[in-house]
Amino acid sequence: MAKSKSAYFCQNCGYESPKWMGQCPSCKQWNSFVEEVVEKTSSKVPEWRSSTTGGSTKRANKAAIIHEIVYQDESRISTPDQEFNRVLGGGIVPGSLVLIGGEPGIGKSTLMLQLALSIPQVKTLYISGEESEQQIKMRAERLSQSSKANCYILTETSTQNIFKQIETVQPNVIVIDSIQTLHSSQIESAPGSVSQVRECTAELLRFAKETSTPVFIVGHITKDGSIAGPKVLEHMVDTVLQFEGDRHHVYRILRAVKNRFGSASELGIYEMQGSGLREVSNPSEIMISQRDEPVSGVSIAAMLEGMRPMMIEVQALVSNSAFGTAQRSSTGYDTKRLNMLLAVLEKRFGFRLSAQDVFLNIAGGLRVEDPAIDLAVVVAIISSQQDIPIRSNLTFAGEVGLSGEIRAVNRIEQRIQEAEKLGFDGIFISKFNTKGLDAKKYNIAIRPVAKLEDIFSALFG
Repeated sequence: MAKSKSAYFCQNCGYESPKWMGQCPSCKQWNSFVEEVVEKTSSKVPEWRSSTTGGSTKRANKAAIIHEIVYQDESRISTPDQEFNRVLGGGIVPGSLVLIGGEPGIGKSTLMLQLALSIPQVKTLYISGEESEQQIKMRAERLSQSSKANCYILTETSTQNIFKQIETVQPNVIVIDSIQTLHSSQIESAPGSVSQVRECTAELLRFAKETSTPVFIVGHITKDGSIAGPKVLEHMVDTVLQFEGDRHHVYRILRAVKNRFGSASELGIYEMQGSGLREVSNPSEIMISQRDEPVSGVSIAAMLEGMRPMMIEVQALVSNSAFGTAQRSSTGYDTKRLNMLLAVLEKRFGFRLSAQDVFLNIAGGLRVEDPAIDLAVVVAIISSQQDIPIRSNLTFAGEVGLSGEIRAVNRIEQRIQEAEKLGFDGIFISKFNTKGLDAKKYNIAIRPVAKLEDIFSALFG
């Protein structure tokens, strides 16, 4: 009997080495290599082929010149969830492999089960390696969609048994929850290891492409927010979706990180309720608080999340420091960028903020990275320090440079249209954004400014 082959894998990035190393040459992590058995002495027939075709058929492809290739536009599977359709680029593509990652308890399983139950015209197979059939049934009853669903439930972790059930059920859509629980008999290492995750994903990928069956796989994430397992996992799949949000808030964001069949900048917004996830068609209304009277330190930013414009509320609080060192704290905004803006205000305009505590919060639990909200952040900070409220019908869109200039931002027309649709009276933008912009076609006052002095004199006198 021949000896099994083993190798060493980096548990952080999936780098393979024939011997153990202290530091990974790929990701520079220390003590991340573990030994795994990567090959058995048995035949290497893919499990889905051995269970469905006996391993006897193998398709031979031939090279074809590009102008002779006939392109057929395949119809997508449309779901009742319009936010999900938006993120995927218009619906589920036949034969696609979609990876969904997110923190524990954020709602990945609920989202996938809700998807499987919401398309009764499509036969769906929901495969779970983490929950029992009774647990899934309880969640389905809570979602109140199980009566009309054409959904089959399978609790299994062996890929060999899974492909046998797929041959019996013949589903149109498959959901795997989660890929870290599956194990293949072709690999002797434990479930969740780098080699097992890679082999199981490869088997599902071959099955999806050769049978035109869309497959959704749920993946765990590491403590730094990246999807657990080898990095090659994200390269193998067609689409990578990130389901994110704060568990202390009710709103969740489904973000497309990679999409071969649509835009990689789309996102969908959901509200977590007791009966499941509810679509949020107009996120601007939930991101803006309703108040009876104006309050200092609050401004509205016209931002873009992916391709989607929305208005968000920026809240700032500036107070005298009770200790020797001033505090700098931000929720939903980069703290380093906040420190940079505070340095610009103190160096260029003389605001004494070094001895004051500054707290910044993005309302709604949203995490933003759009530089266009710099202007709203600066305005909210000065409004709080001077204790001067800002009119609630004004919004801001501009990036602040180190010299205090207001730089242009992309897709300014979409931001203006969103502000006009929500009933804002005026929007402050960079004057460098006015080139080619027809202000007459908008029913909102467009206020171009070049430096922070211009906006300070307009708002605070």
